Amino acid sequence: MRRYLVAFVLCLLAGRGLIAGDAQAQSYPDRPVRVIVPFPAGGLADAVARIVGQKVGEALGQNFVVENRTGASGTLGAALAANAAPDGYTLLITTGDFMTMQGLMPRLSFDPYTALTPITMLAVAPLLLVANPASGIRSVKDLVAAAKARPGAVAYSSPGVGTINHLATEAIAIAEGIKLLHVPYRGGAPAATAVAAGDVAIGAMTQSSAAGLIQAGKVNVVAFMTKQRPSFAPDWPIVADSGVDIDMALWVGLFAPAGTPATIVDKLDTEATKVLKTEDLRKQLNALGTDASPLSQAAFAKRIRDDAGRYAIVIEKTGLRPPQQ
Repeated sequence: MRRYLVAFVLCLLAGRGLIAGDAQAQSYPDRPVRVIVPFPAGGLADAVARIVGQKVGEALGQNFVVENRTGASGTLGAALAANAAPDGYTLLITTGDFMTMQGLMPRLSFDPYTALTPITMLAVAPLLLVANPASGIRSVKDLVAAAKARPGAVAYSSPGVGTINHLATEAIAIAEGIKLLHVPYRGGAPAATAVAAGDVAIGAMTQSSAAGLIQAGKVNVVAFMTKQRPSFAPDWPIVADSGVDIDMALWVGLFAPAGTPATIVDKLDTEATKVLKTEDLRKQLNALGTDASPLSQAAFAKRIRDDAGRYAIVIEKTGLRPPQQ
């Protein structure tokens, strides 16, 4: 009888937990939600966060307020989100460099695989290689010639050490047998501005970071750093046209602190996926040089792990090391 009584009490408690979780999900959110973006305003993650955050907020009847917290290649803002209360009121929208390329990142104060819960992959953007018009670099062949004439002197910008932009440019250097000078910046927009100002000759960035500068003629598009030209993009070259076999694209995802109730995570996943499938939002993202690419929790987690394995091989081949080593 005692065993039956214990089992009954446990079932009752579990049922109350489920009811409480359901009630929590139904009332969520009942106040504004903070969305941390660990990069400056104007970059891809920031733009996606503001577009998707507004739409999800409208669907859920609350404001999703974007907060830019920059530094350490995006890891400072990510750490802030990871250490926040797991109640659904602090979320993270970011690129995945600190998860997929930990071997190149500054030392992390948290384990991204245990401290953060992947909710939804939101968008994927192919990287662009752009150049300052005065550099004379119009193609990958021009870049190779310039770098061979001045080994280690041709500088390039990226949004930070350990970002995919950094790795993509080094992959070209390895493939072509050249040496380039890496100059990291605190985000995609500053990295693009550095190319336009002539502080560096070239840069690897998303189309959203460089769009205004491209239209103004302040930077030239050298090539997409992918194997295929995106269907929504202008008719620009791809690096494969010059025989370079790399395929570098940047994803942006939505995360919550680990321990956030599954009912809330599921609700955010459902609503984000719904808005990403609307034609209006897809057009807005296409205009930024990216594509709405919803992947729900399990599939998104697998994408993160797969990318980490793929990039680890590239890092090993390039011989790159984080700054402190």
